[in-house]
Amino acid sequence: MFQHSSLPDPQPVTLVAEEDKFFGNDAPVELKTIFLGGLFVLGLLAACYVAAAIILPVILAVVLKLVLQPIMRLLEKIHVPARIGSLLMILLLFGGFFALGSALATPAAKWTQRLPEGISKIQDRMRDLIEPIKTTQTVIQNAEGLTLPASAKPVTVAIQGSRISDRLLTDTQSLVSGIGETVLVLFFLLASGDLFLRRFIEILPRFQNKRQAVLITQQVESDISAYLAIITLSNAIVGIATGSVMTFIGLPDPVLWGTMAFLLNYAPILGPIIGVSIFTVVGLLSEGTVSSAFLPAVLYLTIHVTEGIILTPTLLAKRFTLNPVLVILGVIFWFWMWGVPGAILATPMLAVTKIICDRIQPLVPFGHFIEG
Repeated sequence: MFQHSSLPDPQPVTLVAEEDKFFGNDAPVELKTIFLGGLFVLGLLAACYVAAAIILPVILAVVLKLVLQPIMRLLEKIHVPARIGSLLMILLLFGGFFALGSALATPAAKWTQRLPEGISKIQDRMRDLIEPIKTTQTVIQNAEGLTLPASAKPVTVAIQGSRISDRLLTDTQSLVSGIGETVLVLFFLLASGDLFLRRFIEILPRFQNKRQAVLITQQVESDISAYLAIITLSNAIVGIATGSVMTFIGLPDPVLWGTMAFLLNYAPILGPIIGVSIFTVVGLLSEGTVSSAFLPAVLYLTIHVTEGIILTPTLLAKRFTLNPVLVILGVIFWFWMWGVPGAILATPMLAVTKIICDRIQPLVPFGHFIEG
């Protein structure tokens, strides 16, 4: 029925082109190489887990160095010594954090002190919502009792586990204890400039490898700096919008809530969940009806969803296209590994991995897999 033309079928050519694009001409890869690579990755992750107290502050310092490096280059152009510029950057960065923390300590302590006294108030407000749940549980328990033998009795199982608040407190203490190491490493990284890069390039055997290392380093510095700058801008917009909305609905201490929204937005998924929980508790502690008590959490969630769907993807679309599933899995995995700091660093580390894989031929397929 169908007649074949004399022209060759173009489909195999397309497939070959795609195969050459990701695998090159030497497509076959030894199985031993794959297993060795997998063992190396597992060993690296195990080292990151065991030595988190040492590795995490170093990675934080490296990320901060990538952010501050463009400013350091500007200071070098106006002949500011590297050590003085490094000290100035550290004082401005951490001094700003401490000043902000000191300014918000009083309102945060006030709300924390209200929490124990407001538990009964929260229970009273939630009674109308809890009663139907209790009734449903009673019906289920009665139904289960009818199916049990007369001699059998339900066994109460106590489940013990660390609460989220305890986990967050532990992570905060670990982060505070590592600030000194982060500051020390960051100072010497900024003061040394491109010393490590130059030494690394000098020991590479071929000119092509040297050029590749320079390109990867420049791409990582440029993209990660831009990524963190864009995320900071988006978070600032979320913080300003949250503070303004809380002022409009009459919630006290709007600066505290705007700052909290700004900081929590650095942790994808985890931060908004914590934010919704906090705004729910704050709304229940405030005056008003039960329905109005959930208004702060609803407004905060609306702002976050709008930012996540419209603002950030628009700003990052031309520079970053990461697989959203891998982003979510990365946040969950690194939160398990390193807690809140790991959740914050998960996306930048995934972006760095993609940049490196895109420029090393054997890893190009993995970089294509990471791409969104």
